[in-house]
Amino acid sequence: MTARKEFDHGLEDLRELLLDMGRKASTALDRSLRALSQLDVEAAKRVIEDDVDLNRLDERVFDLGARLIATQQPVAKDLRRILIAFKISNDLERMGDLSVDVAKVVLRLSGEKLIKPLIDIPRMGEIVQSMIDDAIRAFVTENVDLAYKMAKEDDRVDELYGQIIRELFALMAENPSTIAQASQLSFVGRFVERIGDYATNIGENVVYLVTGTRPELNA
Repeated sequence: MTARKEFDHGLEDLRELLLDMGRKASTALDRSLRALSQLDVEAAKRVIEDDVDLNRLDERVFDLGARLIATQQPVAKDLRRILIAFKISNDLERMGDLSVDVAKVVLRLSGEKLIKPLIDIPRMGEIVQSMIDDAIRAFVTENVDLAYKMAKEDDRVDELYGQIIRELFALMAENPSTIAQASQLSFVGRFVERIGDYATNIGENVVYLVTGTRPELNA
C-alpha cells in the first residue's frame, strides 16, 4: 500500500469513528429526553452508563489522528482534516456529557409528576438531533451549504429556549411550589441549547476545512 493510500484509509477510519460518535450522541439526546418526558429513572441510568462508549470513541479518534500525523506527516488541508476531526470528536463527546446532565435531572425528579406537558423541549431535541446528523454529514462530504444551514437551525433552537424560559418563569411566579422542578427543566433547556451550539461549532469547522477561513455561525 502506498503512503497516500494508507493515509486515505486512515482518514476513512476517522470519518467512520466520527459517524459512530454522531449516531451515539444523537441517540443519547433522544433517550435522555424520552426518559425526561416519562420520568423514567431506569432509562436515565442507561444513558449515564452508556456515555462511556462515546468517551472511548473520542480516545480512538485521538489515537488514530495522532498516529496519522506521526507516520504520514500531513500538511495543508490533510493536516486540517485531522485537527478538525479532533475538534469534532471533542464536541461530540461534550454533547454526550450534556445528555448525561439531562438524565441526571430525571434522577433528581424521581417520584415527582411533571408540572406541565413537555412540548418545546422535545421540539428543541428533534431540531438538535437533526443538527447533529447534518454536522457529521457536512464533515464527511465537506458540504459548506449544509454547515451554514445549521446556523439557521440554531436560531430556531435559541428561540424555543427563550420561549421555554419565559413560560417556566411565568409558572414559577404563578405557583411558587413549582420553582424547584421548573428550575430543573430550565437547566434541561440550557443543556439542549448547548448541544445545538456544539453542532454549530462543527459546522464552523467544516467551513474552515473547506475554505480556510472560520466563520462565526454562533453569532
